[in-house]
Amino acid sequence: ANKQDECTGRFWEGRFKAQKIVDEAGLLACAMYVDLNPVRAAMADAPESSQFTSAYDRIRATHGERQVAATDEVVLDEEEKPQEQLDLERRLGEAKQAGRDAAAKRLGRQLERLLDMLRQQRAEQLRRVEADAWLAPLELNERGRPSPKASRDGVRASNKGFLSMSLTDYLKLLDWTGRQRQPDKRGTIPSHLAPIMERLGIAPGMWADLVWNFNRYFGRSRAAGSPDGLKAEAQQSHRYFIPGQRQVASCFA
Repeated sequence: ANKQDECTGRFWEGRFKAQKIVDEAGLLACAMYVDLNPVRAAMADAPESSQFTSAYDRIRATHGERQVAATDEVVLDEEEKPQEQLDLERRLGEAKQAGRDAAAKRLGRQLERLLDMLRQQRAEQLRRVEADAWLAPLELNERGRPSPKASRDGVRASNKGFLSMSLTDYLKLLDWTGRQRQPDKRGTIPSHLAPIMERLGIAPGMWADLVWNFNRYFGRSRAAGSPDGLKAEAQQSHRYFIPGQRQVASCFA
């Protein structure tokens, strides 16, 4: 890709607009920004109805919901077709060849109903896992020696986690943040969640602004995180500063 672009580096940054998350403050804000995208786009009212987000699957898992493991895809084996399916496929082919359109449509609907039933039967035979089993655990596992903590169940890559907070606290903070969309109607962060902001050095009154306006602070930057984290990233990459470094300082205590 670098050869195609006639450049010498920055593959992910230049072509795919990848952004480096430099610390936990940036990681938490980014995670919530992504989980609230459907709410921001008016496609959902709350995280629990925001399909296709990790928060949605984590919430489903807390309610005990399970699904077929992604590694066990519901595929019907061509070599194990039941006789009923073979007969319908033969009759459908004959109807199409003879130009009997009405019969072909009727047989096509019968075949699709049969296939739906067979897929359902197949799905019930497959391994079912928690709805969020494919996701990395949210809470960081810091027990034992530092390691990737590779998963052995074949559903996800690692069991290590990525945030120093419980899933319960994350979902509570996500729910509260999702309710703070209107700048003029934002409330005070709940007292039981305030220690999270204090640990990360985030000004409690600016947390909602940091998440809802994540793209404004970091949209033109190669990295996202706290002012100190961005300063360290600038030094490491031999730059004077990282775009967004000064603007985001207002969100930190």
